[in-house]
Amino acid sequence: MITINLNGQSRHIARGTSAAMVVADLGIGAKKFAVEINREVIPKDRLDEVVLHERDEVNVVTLVGGG
Repeated sequence: MITINLNGQSRHIARGTSAAMVVADLGIGAKKFAVEINREVIPKDRLDEVVLHERDEVNVVTLVGGG
């Protein structure tokens, strides 16, 4: 197990977990979202290949429309 910081909270995940797996665990589904790891925005088509490491800072935000 490793520890990451996900949206400001400590979270334990399995070693070898990808960013896509974290997004799937959050249950975001088809919503519009963005993922930032260590202050770098990761394109959605790369989420499967980005493996998280100890102490990574991960922010996942969903986009909400409104007026």
